[in-house]
Amino acid sequence: MFNSLINAMALYTADAATTGATDPAQAGCGGSYTLLIMYVVIFAGLYFFMIRPNSKKKKQEEELKKNINIGDDITTIGGICGKVVAVRDEDEEIIIETGSDRVKLRFKKWCIYSNNTAIAAQEEEKKRQAEEKAKAKADKKAAKENKNNQ
Repeated sequence: MFNSLINAMALYTADAATTGATDPAQAGCGGSYTLLIMYVVIFAGLYFFMIRPNSKKKKQEEELKKNINIGDDITTIGGICGKVVAVRDEDEEIIIETGSDRVKLRFKKWCIYSNNTAIAAQEEEKKRQAEEKAKAKADKKAAKENKNNQ
């Protein structure tokens, strides 16, 4: 991104130097196009580095809150961990049970930070895939060695 910005600036100054103009307005039509291109490049950079990642993160958070089920272990923004015992979609609330004394607390869905059950399931899936990949690689290596021994 910075290289294209530097190139655009170099084109702008080169255009002014070739026409002999000292004022950018006298540099001709090429200078205004270069300035327009620079603005477009800056806006595109802001979009791809700031706006787009935030919107993706927001969608993931909404998906997390939508997929909360009874029995999930969650952590709230305040750091309270517990098991979901009820979900009230009409009120956008959840009721969690914390600790061995079974204290029940009611929270709004917006305060959910993470779904620990879903995270554990994703980690188990990654481990299983890694084990399958390692097993397939070992089987392939063993088959190759058997072929070489024969």
